[in-house]
Amino acid sequence: MAIIKPFKGLRPPKKRIEEVASLPYDVMNAEEATKMAKGKDGSLLHITRAEIEFEPGTDPHEEKVYLKAKENFDKFQKQGILVQDNNAHYYIYAQTMNGKTQYGIVGAAACQDYIDGIIKKHELTRPDKEEDRKVLTRYLKANIEPVFFTYRAVPEIDAIVENIVNTKEPEYDFTAEDGFGHHFWVIEDTETNTTLEKLFKEKVPYTYVADGHHRTAAAAGMREEFKKANPNHTGNEPYNYFMAVHFPDNQLQIIDYNRVVKDLNGLSTQDFLKKIEENFIISEASEAIIKPAKLHDFSMYLNGKWYGLTAKPNTFNDNNPIDSLDVSVLSKFILEPVLNIKDLRTDTRIEFIGGIRGLGELSKRVDKGEMAVAFALFPVSMKQLMNIADTNNIMPPKVTWFEPKLRSGLVINKLD
Repeated sequence: MAIIKPFKGLRPPKKRIEEVASLPYDVMNAEEATKMAKGKDGSLLHITRAEIEFEPGTDPHEEKVYLKAKENFDKFQKQGILVQDNNAHYYIYAQTMNGKTQYGIVGAAACQDYIDGIIKKHELTRPDKEEDRKVLTRYLKANIEPVFFTYRAVPEIDAIVENIVNTKEPEYDFTAEDGFGHHFWVIEDTETNTTLEKLFKEKVPYTYVADGHHRTAAAAGMREEFKKANPNHTGNEPYNYFMAVHFPDNQLQIIDYNRVVKDLNGLSTQDFLKKIEENFIISEASEAIIKPAKLHDFSMYLNGKWYGLTAKPNTFNDNNPIDSLDVSVLSKFILEPVLNIKDLRTDTRIEFIGGIRGLGELSKRVDKGEMAVAFALFPVSMKQLMNIADTNNIMPPKVTWFEPKLRSGLVINKLD
């Protein structure tokens, strides 16, 4: 069963929350981060993207960048931009997008649960990205940004959250520049915190990484490093845990994650369509956007027109967690055999576009001549994600896109 504990959060005073809060480190480049942090001396980007304080083009993995992050982290605490809570709490972090709000509980997840498979993953991680987060943790001795987790909803936990958000004013409540709302409560009551910890342990057999596989793996790796350096290790030290926001599965929705390809692998448009027809039913072309309406439906943009594609029954197996995925169907029957794209992680002819940008972004990329063809997919379901994780399978790259992204800086978990 899942071990998720309250912790003494390090967080901004209410009056500075909008200045401190930032998007996660990995959804922007250095130029974008510089613009976002402009005029905000307390922006967490001065810690998570400390290369913005150096000349453009600075390698974010240089030691001086990590040292600057550490310097700024210490400075934020000395200046009262980040203040340590006196007691351990759970926190509620809610996000509002398009009128819909999802409520997550911020707690300290156990690194041992990740090692033991209680925390389940559905993606592979890259060693270089893991190492980057480990190095930052080594310098800061803190989980500076939360991981996005989900779990199968528990009515008793839902009831506690509902009671708090309906009876107490949030500690933070603001709308970010992208229009998404962020709301944050501190669970002060000791009995409520104790009850939540017990409910997680008794009612939540597994938790699932929704977004943040590299941060999760890095936390587990750093726990081993801190453990070896501590001859008096007990297993109860703060470094045995890492910060995660736990959302019930029935409140989350995965957004589509689409593909654009630079060329048709030497095929003419006619020959390309002919090859696709072997495994897909192609509906009449349209200049208006065609959006996939259900699983195994796709849309394709080619030469100024949208096509509807329906996968033929021989292309998928709904009894197999991987073979039921539309990304698998697309790869097996179009990307690999027709377009000669064998490795989604390394092939430079394919790019991925999150559905939050809309299908118009796909046609835009093709019309500009940057790409030759675009494919839109029906979003993966939470049931599919959990089924893959439960069967110890790994999803292909770039399958799930969760929105809104968690804002960093609302609360930090110190490990020392």
